[in-house]
Amino acid sequence: MEEIRDNLVARIAEAEREGWLGEVEGLKVSLAGAEDKLAQIDRGSQKASISLGMPTTRRGDLE
Repeated sequence: MEEIRDNLVARIAEAEREGWLGEVEGLKVSLAGAEDKLAQIDRGSQKASISLGMPTTRRGDLE
């Protein structure tokens, strides 16, 4: 996803140099989506793990 974002930044710079205004706007929308997705990934990786404890067996399961 970071590669996609970096590629979009480079394409926006190229489009601005070439004066492709419509292309710039479309690429900026795509860039915003990529940055949002990266932020979601970052938030998801920061969640704390949850301890589920050790499993136990019921007495009847052993017979």
